[in-house]
Amino acid sequence: MKKWLLVLVVVALAGAATWYLTRPEPVAVRVATVARGTVQETVANTRVGTVEACRRARMSPAAAGQVALLNVLEGDAVAADAVLLEIWNDDLRAELRLAETEVGAAHSRAEEACAMATGARREADRLAKLRVRKLVSEELADEAQTRADSQQAACEAALASTRVSAARIAVAREALERTRLRAPFAGVVAEVDVKLGEFVTPSPPGIATQPAIDLIDPGCIYISAPIDEVDAPRIRTGMAACVTLDAFDDRWCDASVSRIAPYVLDREKQARTVEVEVVFDPATDTARLLPGYSADIEILIAAHEEVLRIASEAVIEGDHVLVYDPAAGVLERRDIVRGLSNWEHTEIVDGLREGERVVTSTGREGVIDGAAATLEESR
Repeated sequence: MKKWLLVLVVVALAGAATWYLTRPEPVAVRVATVARGTVQETVANTRVGTVEACRRARMSPAAAGQVALLNVLEGDAVAADAVLLEIWNDDLRAELRLAETEVGAAHSRAEEACAMATGARREADRLAKLRVRKLVSEELADEAQTRADSQQAACEAALASTRVSAARIAVAREALERTRLRAPFAGVVAEVDVKLGEFVTPSPPGIATQPAIDLIDPGCIYISAPIDEVDAPRIRTGMAACVTLDAFDDRWCDASVSRIAPYVLDREKQARTVEVEVVFDPATDTARLLPGYSADIEILIAAHEEVLRIASEAVIEGDHVLVYDPAAGVLERRDIVRGLSNWEHTEIVDGLREGERVVTSTGREGVIDGAAATLEESR
């Protein structure tokens, strides 16, 4: 009997030793503590956005011709209505001078014709009075009245000729103005794509060509970015937003949605987006944000404060987490009910208690329900 008992003890010890030597090593995991804080639900752009100027004009002269005057260089600040460039227009200047001279001649002819009409009218009136007294013949009085009417008509025709000449001046001035490219607003010249002496041609209808001068107003900027069509219905104008730029480490959160495009862009297959514009608070210093910079926006949809939250990377398949039990040294699956969530945090409505620790390194091999685990050493 004692012999069999000894055999059983030896077998049990051998089994225990085998299990101990072949047991799986505890997996090292990273954890995060369930704590209270703020959770925000946000929406971000699907493709990179752009810093845009509120006013930007890519301009070319209205008339074709050779550039005879170029008044600006890239980076120059210009006032509104300043002449940026001018096409050769000596012929139009000559036409304007001719029209102005013709106006002077027309005025002189009108003065002469109207003076003669005044004299003829006085003569006709004098002969009409003498005709009443039978001192002149009726025929002579009628001839005087006819001459007066004719001279009056000549006066009116001459006055109309002066108005035609004045209209010719206006036409000549407008034709001359078409050779000048003026600044529609005060701004900075971003690009000059023409040189003195070169020929420029306006864009044909429906065909875009390179503008001669690109003018921007850097004093007012906004961010334009595409938002996925699935997220767009939740966005409203006035919602708070944060802006980040690749060129800076800063994050500007004093911004808001100013415009939501009333149409959907489908430039890419399976990637339909809505263009959303974000503006900064007027007190924000945006001098460093040059038009053309790439930018990303994050729009705040809702926020819950002082709620239980965990790191979003701990959530598995959207409905459960792995809780680390420090006493047993094992991982336990726990079903959860989520509230708001973003890339950083997820609100926990039910399933966890404050102070519990959830696994964030869920993608590692062996990190499963019931697995033995140890905490990863921090570096």
